[in-house]
Amino acid sequence: MRAYKPKDNVQKKSYYNDRFYITPTLAKSSIYNDSTLAQDVSSLSNIVEVLESYIEADHLVIIVNAVDNVKTIKHLKEIRAYDFMMELTAVDYIAAKGGFEIVYEMLSTSKHKRIRVKAFLKQGLAIETIEPLFRMADWSEREMYDMYGVIVNNHPNLKRILMPDDWNDHPLLKSYPLEGDEAASWYEVDKIFGVEAREIVGPELRDAACVDRYDTQRFARLGHEVTKGTDISEHEPDTPIRYQEEGGVQLFGKKLVTPFDEIESVTLKERR
Repeated sequence: MRAYKPKDNVQKKSYYNDRFYITPTLAKSSIYNDSTLAQDVSSLSNIVEVLESYIEADHLVIIVNAVDNVKTIKHLKEIRAYDFMMELTAVDYIAAKGGFEIVYEMLSTSKHKRIRVKAFLKQGLAIETIEPLFRMADWSEREMYDMYGVIVNNHPNLKRILMPDDWNDHPLLKSYPLEGDEAASWYEVDKIFGVEAREIVGPELRDAACVDRYDTQRFARLGHEVTKGTDISEHEPDTPIRYQEEGGVQLFGKKLVTPFDEIESVTLKERR
């Protein structure tokens, strides 16, 4: 197995950033520019402490304390008519702030207004489930736990929803390597063939953009397609990789696309 490497800030820098590009920020406006949204904030302020509120891209954004998430969602649903929970997720701010930003996206089908509730949750703490208020929160909170490791108190079935139950770590954390860690490289090999087959099979290729034509079990037989189960221990048919039709692409006798020449092609080693 490969030597363990610390994974702190492994995704801190993007490999494909345009150094001259500056990501634009959305303009924030006062809640008093919309009387309906201003009333929503005023009403909620009587129930919980509203840390900040503003309008951004026609969305009302409200920031509250994490301990008040259930009170906030309940009031917005039952009193302010935000009857549709559209999204529930988390954002990893562990490196910058030491925790997660929990985000609830709600819609009022009667008022035709949207609201985004945000609450900061320190790493290691848990947040209360809103599943009794919105049934959709069941799977969304499970995904939040699976991908980020956020613990949700009193959830009816808090277990992984996408990754296997015995998976190591949480894949959407910014500290999680893009191609997986050591455990990810050996997971399917260990499950399918057993730990004793590691030296024979080798680690799993975790780069989703790569197709290995010499895959151990011939799952990706690019250029060497044969019927499944064919014995290729002594001979493998030589089938050159073809990228398009022989002779290029033609229409009404005219050549539209010239044939691709693999020999004359150039593979860039790094982005220009």
